[in-house]
Parts: sequence; structure tokens; C-alpha cells
Amino acid sequence: MRTLFLDTEFTNLTADNRLISLALVDPNGAEFYVELSDGWSPADCSTFVHEIVLPQLDLARHGRSRAEAGNALRAFLANYAEVEIVSDALAWDWPLLLELLGAGGLPQHVRCREDAELLSDLAEADIPHHALLDARLMSGAAQRRQQKR
Repeated sequence: MRTLFLDTEFTNLTADNRLISLALVDPNGAEFYVELSDGWSPADCSTFVHEIVLPQLDLARHGRSRAEAGNALRAFLANYAEVEIVSDALAWDWPLLLELLGAGGLPQHVRCREDAELLSDLAEADIPHHALLDARLMSGAAQRRQQKR
């Protein structure tokens, strides 16, 4: 079974948050990263998101509509026979991933798990709050943990 590390960035820490970007990182090198060009608005974003998350976006390079992003995500997951998706904040990330997948829902070969300790060795200032960079950090942390065993 392959493990993928998931991170998202979203508009705010409320129940009506909206997905801005999503990343999945395979420690063996494959990566999925998308920034959504629709479905959210800067007006929906918290001050933190305005100051930290939005300046890091490159919509010209990574932007896709929600429909395009959902299709691309399904295609990426289809490359794996069995997948465990790991997040350090599953309560936030998982609903946003499911929402992006849309009506087709979660492929049967995919399951999830939370590991809240993945980035615990880092100071808050060392976490970029960029979905792809954070997912890469989680992947690296998991690999270092595995090597210590």
C-alpha cells in the first residue's frame, strides 16, 4: 500500500471554509498540486490567509477550476492500486478533499489516517502554510521517523 501525504489551504477556520489549494505527496516522488481558480473569494479569507497563504499562490501556473481539479485528482489517485492518505489535520483536510472529488466520491482503494505529530518537531514559523510545501515536509518527517526505527 502506498502512502500519500495530504495538505490543504483554505479560506478560514470556520465551518464554512472553502478550499484554496490541495497537495498530495508520494514519498517516491509523484506529487499532485492544484490551486483553485473558483469556489472561493479573497473576501472569504481570514487575515492570516491574506497575509500568509494568498501571497504564495501562483494561479497562472497552478490554477484550475474546481471541476478540472476534481478530475485531475481522480486521475492522480487512479494511478495507485491501494492508497492511504495521511494528514496532520484530517478534520480540516479530509472534508475538503472529499468535496473536491465531488459526486463520484472517494475511490474504494483509498483510505485515510491522521498523524497529528508529523510537523510537531517544527516551530510554527518554519511551516510555510503552502499546501505542497507542507505536504513535502510531512513526507520528509515520516521518512525520517521511519529511518530512526
